[in-house]
Amino acid sequence: MTSHNTRMSLGARSGLIAIVAGVSLLLAGCSGGAPADPGTAPPSSAGSASPSATPTPTPTPAAAYKPADASGPAQNVPVPVLPEVAKTETKEGAEEFSKYWFSVLSYAYETGDVALFESVAPSTCVACEKVKDVIRDWHSNGRWLVGGMLTTPVAQTTFAKDQDGKYEIAVQVRQEALSYMRADGTIARTDPQKPDQGNLLVLIYENAGWSVVELGSIVG
Repeated sequence: MTSHNTRMSLGARSGLIAIVAGVSLLLAGCSGGAPADPGTAPPSSAGSASPSATPTPTPTPAAAYKPADASGPAQNVPVPVLPEVAKTETKEGAEEFSKYWFSVLSYAYETGDVALFESVAPSTCVACEKVKDVIRDWHSNGRWLVGGMLTTPVAQTTFAKDQDGKYEIAVQVRQEALSYMRADGTIARTDPQKPDQGNLLVLIYENAGWSVVELGSIVG
């Protein structure tokens, strides 16, 4: 994206994000060796005992995911996993990291756990800090949030690095309606679902990974 097509408003605004208005490889082992000489193989013994069968362990079922509702906060929310390609300094890597970043933010909305978000949103990102503070506040003193989950239908970049080594990624963000729940189960406020928003992530690739430098909104 070029500077004459996009203006970025840094800092939080109501249209940016509603709350300011987140490979295992299975290897099959094999054993082998030279086949026995058919002429010298010993005859099978009729009296030999059959090897006992090893019982197959029963896998422990994963705890069921339960989204937040009026009765309480979300439970057993799946933790976002960083795709392998998102670790690379490539166009696809930057776009996939941007989607992962918003999935981590969504996880923070649901759980109130901002530790993972902090790992991908450094304190130098002012807008990120504001979002984090509101999330943490509304998951304290028995309060919680219902809804507000984020999805990212599109993330695009020209992958043009500026003189400071930064990349801009335009991200289409969709957020569900969000309700702020008091500890007694009453609703303090509800933000309805709004039209998709255009957000701008400014990323830098260093120490073999992406990090967010700035978060803004595409305003023109």
